[in-house]
Amino acid sequence: MSEDQKYYAGLDMGSVSIKAALISEKQLVASSLIASGGNYKNGVKKVMDDVLAHAAISFDQISGLVVTGLGAESSPYAGRQVSDISCQAKGCHCLFPAARTIIDIGGQFTKAAKITPEGRIADFLMSEKCATGSGRFLQVISRILHVPLDEIGPLSLQSENPVEFSTNCAVFAESETISRIAEGADPADILAGVHRAMASKVSMLVKRLKLTPDVVLTGGGGEDAGLVQAIGLALKTKILVPDHPRLTAAFGAACLAAEDQT
Repeated sequence: MSEDQKYYAGLDMGSVSIKAALISEKQLVASSLIASGGNYKNGVKKVMDDVLAHAAISFDQISGLVVTGLGAESSPYAGRQVSDISCQAKGCHCLFPAARTIIDIGGQFTKAAKITPEGRIADFLMSEKCATGSGRFLQVISRILHVPLDEIGPLSLQSENPVEFSTNCAVFAESETISRIAEGADPADILAGVHRAMASKVSMLVKRLKLTPDVVLTGGGGEDAGLVQAIGLALKTKILVPDHPRLTAAFGAACLAAEDQT
């Protein structure tokens, strides 16, 4: 590390996972992600130790830190606290300067936001507490079908006859999935149907904001190629996805930390 090189960190303490991002000169240097596991303090220390080790620096060499997420107040590291949606906006803006709409599909909720050309929140909406519009629904279907989460997207893209779900309720959709399995429906077709049901929920949320391209999809949902495709079709627009969609808020937090020092 050169003497004048500066590092900035972002911590995202979410309900499902804890993420850390370390940047220098607006570029991601190191990142770490682990399951929350009910112990925020230990989890945060682990991800922070990971990124510091990767960059071969000490915590004292970090010039700024921003903390976000549900568990931000539990952070053992002192840093400015910023809302997760604001960090998502900044992260998406830094990665995709033309971004004007963000869809964040997390483990518990889906958020849709419109952002300004400067990367600030102009308006946003959050899904109601229903699993159909969140990553939780994919976890449930993954368990029922015995298909690992990281295989759901590629498998669904093989579908030739997607299953039509008659309900938008996750509880009833779970029962309907079990019935379709009993009827002999192909897992790929069931997953494609699940993605269509989720995309319908997400598109209704986004359309309430009056969609403006470019559209960026973040969160765990961004790692599911089948879901990304389904949302793009439902919204009739191209969907941009960061290389690390679950790290966008942590990355944005680090970008905000850098801005604090300018």
